[in-house]
Amino acid sequence: MTEIKVTLPDESTRALPEGSTGTDLAADVSRSLAKSALALKVNGEPRDLNETLSDGDSVSVITPDTEDGLYVLRHSTAHVLAQAVLSIWDGATYAIGPPIKDGFYYDFELPDGATFTEDDLQNIEKRMREIIKEDQIFERYEIPSEEALEIFENHRFKKEIIEKVSSGEVDAEMSNEASAEGSISYYKNGQEFVDLCTGPHVPSTGKLGHFALQKVAGAYWRGDEKQPMLQRIYGTAWATKKELEDYLERLVEAEKRDHRRLATELDLVSWPEDLGPGLAVWHPKGSLIRKVIEDYSRTRHEHGGYNFVFSPHIAKSVLWETSGHLDFYAEGMYPPMEMDGATYYPKPMNCPFHVMVYRSSQRSYRDLPTRYFELGTVYRYELSGAVHGLLRSRGFTQDDSHIFCTREQVPEELSSLLAFCLSVLRDFGFTDFQAKLSTRPQEKSVGDDDLWDIATEGLREALEKEGLPYIVDEGGGAFYGPKIDMDVNDAIGRPWQLTTIQLDFNLPERFGLEYIGTDGARHQPVMIHRALLGSVERFVGVLIEHYAGAFPTWLSPEQVRILPVAAEHQSYAEKVLEEIESKGYRATIDIADEPLGKRVREGKVEKIPHLLVVGDEDQKNETVADNTRGSNEPERDLSLKDFLFRLDKEVGNRV
Repeated sequence: MTEIKVTLPDESTRALPEGSTGTDLAADVSRSLAKSALALKVNGEPRDLNETLSDGDSVSVITPDTEDGLYVLRHSTAHVLAQAVLSIWDGATYAIGPPIKDGFYYDFELPDGATFTEDDLQNIEKRMREIIKEDQIFERYEIPSEEALEIFENHRFKKEIIEKVSSGEVDAEMSNEASAEGSISYYKNGQEFVDLCTGPHVPSTGKLGHFALQKVAGAYWRGDEKQPMLQRIYGTAWATKKELEDYLERLVEAEKRDHRRLATELDLVSWPEDLGPGLAVWHPKGSLIRKVIEDYSRTRHEHGGYNFVFSPHIAKSVLWETSGHLDFYAEGMYPPMEMDGATYYPKPMNCPFHVMVYRSSQRSYRDLPTRYFELGTVYRYELSGAVHGLLRSRGFTQDDSHIFCTREQVPEELSSLLAFCLSVLRDFGFTDFQAKLSTRPQEKSVGDDDLWDIATEGLREALEKEGLPYIVDEGGGAFYGPKIDMDVNDAIGRPWQLTTIQLDFNLPERFGLEYIGTDGARHQPVMIHRALLGSVERFVGVLIEHYAGAFPTWLSPEQVRILPVAAEHQSYAEKVLEEIESKGYRATIDIADEPLGKRVREGKVEKIPHLLVVGDEDQKNETVADNTRGSNEPERDLSLKDFLFRLDKEVGNRV
């Protein structure tokens, strides 16, 4: 019998009979692998488990406990969702259903404009479990587009995908639906259900089961508001029951931390309908938090060697034409305004203005590096369905920096810049970081090879010097330079993308930026874009969710609330207030016009770090009873001096 040899991820080889499949390989390795196997990677490409192997293939078996395994599980569960919906609603049609982070979704159009209800989700989930119990085999077929159009003749969105594939117009959204070579691949399971797909899928529906449907939302076909509105069912799927339960518990905790709800409850921010989507007004308490953050940021930048600049909120179209934003970013900009015979746009970015500052005079190598900093408000036209509280707004303020340096200064500047960013984020209580390094794209890019190498290695060395875990997105950089995107994990383990360090070899060229070098000749500087917090609005939203609204004392808008037990203790409470405020802390008095217990409870609901109760003994001994946030019992007979020392330590250490 003819044998083939395949190579496993550990570089070992396996000899198998010719015609062997991934299933055979998994069984040859171990019984446990055969049981858990879901799919394959053959020479780096995902394939079904029943794929026939060839001599010399490099093969890895995909299992549920991997990212690739979860992707396959979720993709297959999305197919079962579509199968269930089409079996329940006669005349329903389906669009696309990809895996996404932590789950999957599928878009549908029901007959006669019908809509899904919560009860419908329960019925769909019940039907999905019936399909899973039937252990239906996933079978893959590849056919010409003409045959595919006949199979999917009653499903207009699938037909559109087939036609796009046939004309070579496949985009990222359709990438899971059919191959890009012009032929059409589809999967069949059960007696009748078929779906366009490139795969791979689990061998059979019996491999699925740890899933939950979550919600229904509206979604335009292909994300275009001019296209039909579809109904999107979201779900989640995991390898084990425990992982599913843990995830659902995290969702419950995340709901408790939703910054939009907490911002309302704590009277920080609101989003009046009269303003329009994605636009917020800041209330006094929220504004105080924001002021503390902005003041801290200004101080750190002032001490960090940055020069402060300010720029207007609009500019003539010529600026955006020169920068390239009107070519590449017009859809994200607000409509133009015609004034004084010129066209103006609200700014979506601060960078061209900082370029104007640099270009305002001749620069020498002695001036570099030059670092500009601005808390600059920008305006971006996000689709109304995409805005999300403070996390995704149409108007927001970036802590924006642009650095101009020589190419020789790039490595050292990147190293100090990353250390600066981490130091700031740690002061806000973040300790868990991970980063992504995006390198030169394969397609057209600007800048010479040496500069790309210097910049990319400079970013890599900065990450390694700080000991940050990072992944490399090979070819994922912008055409104008490599970058680092840095995530922080919050208190419940969710990653938030905050800091970006982006090198730019394009704008200096577009605007003709120069400096006089040591050789007396003119040279082009390297530009570095850097948003540290991302935007002040989004950062406050992240902080609200990270701390569940219980801000550390240094950030709390009200750090201390003094509660006199009765009216006769009011004068002593005022003395305590005066002493606390003289030290620069934020404190109030809640006068004794309601029962003490009620006032204490209200203070805890408002998440005040310190509730100081003062009564007879306190007045006599100049003490307080400190109800610290999170404690069940007050600490009594605490001298005012000791309390102020405690407050100094908390605020000074940013605890």
